[in-house]
Amino acid sequence: MPSSLQLQRIYSTTTTNTDYNYQKKSNNVCIIPPPQGLPEHIKHHHTHMISSKQSSSAVVQTISAPISTVWSIIRNFENPQIYKHFIKSCHVIHGDGTVGSLREVHVISGLPAVSSIERLDILDEECHVISFSVVGGDHRLNNYRSVTTLHTTENGDGTVVVESYVVDVPEGNTKEETCGFANTIVTCNLHSLAKIAENLTNK
Repeated sequence: MPSSLQLQRIYSTTTTNTDYNYQKKSNNVCIIPPPQGLPEHIKHHHTHMISSKQSSSAVVQTISAPISTVWSIIRNFENPQIYKHFIKSCHVIHGDGTVGSLREVHVISGLPAVSSIERLDILDEECHVISFSVVGGDHRLNNYRSVTTLHTTENGDGTVVVESYVVDVPEGNTKEETCGFANTIVTCNLHSLAKIAENLTNK
């Protein structure tokens, strides 16, 4: 089963537009529904409430590796650079890798960022859910919140990874530009994750 990737890009607006697949809640807040076809027990993790000054998107990656292998890679809050190659270094500055821990991440040169401080919000070993929020640092992705879930493929021999996020739109940028940049990073990370997990499986 080859790896595959799907991209669901959603931009928040303040006017009703079914093309963007969101549910309007008020003039300034809307609810972003999860990608289609997700198991019921993880849908709520990818349902986001965002303001008119935020954007949200989701990337879906299918990996030809068992869920235990994929989870062993992404659950490591202390060492995200295993598969996130835009990260130069990472140090836990508070906690022991459990929920509430903080890590300081430094990124490679060439990106519009230097570092970020990230808090581990969810680490669900049973349901295979990990979530973090960016709470500080030198970067342009303010109030970035990411949730990643794993579930098995329909035939049971692979893993579906879903990563969704919410982020503020920086001053001077459009929603499309913000999502385009963030989606590029997430997509590259999930491609790398797939390659590493599949190589481990095929050893």
